[in-house]
Amino acid sequence: MRGFFGALLACGVFAHPVAAGCATDGQIERFVADYLSAAPTSALSSNGTMNDALCTQALIVSSLAPHLGPVIGYKAGLTSAPAQERFGASEPVQGVLFRDMMLDDGATVPSDWGARPVFEADLVLVVGTADINQATSAEEVLQGVSAIRPFIELPDLTFAEGEPITPVTLTAIGVAPKLGVLGAEIPVSDPAAMVQALADMTVTLRAADDEILAQVPGTAVLGHPANAALWLMSKGIEFQPGDLISVGSFGPLFPPAKGKGGASVSYNGLPGNPTVSVVFD
Repeated sequence: MRGFFGALLACGVFAHPVAAGCATDGQIERFVADYLSAAPTSALSSNGTMNDALCTQALIVSSLAPHLGPVIGYKAGLTSAPAQERFGASEPVQGVLFRDMMLDDGATVPSDWGARPVFEADLVLVVGTADINQATSAEEVLQGVSAIRPFIELPDLTFAEGEPITPVTLTAIGVAPKLGVLGAEIPVSDPAAMVQALADMTVTLRAADDEILAQVPGTAVLGHPANAALWLMSKGIEFQPGDLISVGSFGPLFPPAKGKGGASVSYNGLPGNPTVSVVFD
């Protein structure tokens, strides 16, 4: 398990999970079984603190890794105003990315990829050097990034109807990782120029019939996509070369039906005006 989660489990506040509001072994087993079968499930740590949620997340990550592969990065969720408003959040939430959830551009996925599937326009930063952990500005973040990758995330909110979906319960489940579609790498050869391009770009999420579902500037994510990395580091995440950083949604989350058979995201203003797409079967 990655060092961050090992440290969480070793932390004294998690020494007595039931008393602390961390999920029990039985709750973890039920969640994992429901997650793998795409069955609606119960919220975890719903009456707990964010520390309780992080404890639960560490246990879930450990239990899902045999099924989804190792953690290959981290995600900042609820990084746009619409996402924060939907879930009553005052700041982002942190989660993980697993190796085997990643699909190639143009992938076809079943439209019922989860119990409560949604899709969103996202973006991934690829860590190039551990020096990124000393970054204090967007440009310093980009100096530690080797490439940018277009990304459509396909989360599963998992919870049964009536279960609370809050920053705490979302954090407890790792911010709902399920699938994601990665576009081609865009090398970062000029960090200063990429900082400007990321701020100035227009991110457009389209349905399969070309209907525009969302269109926002790069600044829609925390004022700048690189700020997602800074926020994760402020919460104790230490990146390693090769890690993927999902910066979060550039707009609302949509159910598969809104895609009318798929979705695409374009990033007008990045080098080559890249796109990434997915087909819903």
